[in-house]
Amino acid sequence: MTIASPTPARTLNQLLWRLWWLKAAGSAVFIWGFFQGYFLLLRYPHAEVTVMPLTWLDQITPMQWWAWIPYLSLWFYTCLPPAFMPSLRPLAYYGLAVGLTCLAGLLCFYFWPTVVPPFERPAGSSLAMLEGVDTAGNACPSLHVAIAFYSAFWLQAQLRAVGAGRGWQAVNWLWCALIVYSTLATKQHVFIDVLGGLLLGGAGAVLALTGYRRWFAGRFLPV
Repeated sequence: MTIASPTPARTLNQLLWRLWWLKAAGSAVFIWGFFQGYFLLLRYPHAEVTVMPLTWLDQITPMQWWAWIPYLSLWFYTCLPPAFMPSLRPLAYYGLAVGLTCLAGLLCFYFWPTVVPPFERPAGSSLAMLEGVDTAGNACPSLHVAIAFYSAFWLQAQLRAVGAGRGWQAVNWLWCALIVYSTLATKQHVFIDVLGGLLLGGAGAVLALTGYRRWFAGRFLPV
């Protein structure tokens, strides 16, 4: 009698519950620590703040109220790759790698403080409230975009490792694309910020995944 292989959903669920308490606490502490540095640089810029220029793409992209939903979904999306790590050492590696990527972005903000031009938002709207929580400074590169793109690369590798089909992988990239687009549709970033974020997140993910495959033999599955 042959034993059926576990489905992708079952394997992901198994990974999710491994060290779940450490993953949850670690993600919360990481996000808290990141925002300490982020808002410190926002309040006390090291140099003169540059206003990012608009491109034709910014001019034709309308402000859309619904975009705050995928925009804020980043904080759930970015917790998925560490949640699916199989054990402690790969989890620690991921934390170090994503931390270095964020640090590279913060160093950009330190040496080159940037802000997006002011956009008029309807008073009392969800977009106006979003601006009050996440101000328009620390613009380029967009770390919102960088971490979304970074996470998408890792999720792609994890989904392929558990045998998830193209539908799962398409959902991953669609979610990432919606987050990236939301940064433009909420007017929290302009196109040049997005381009910088894609470059930072893509480079960080490629380097980190290359190291992971070398040191952990590409092992994304539980043992």
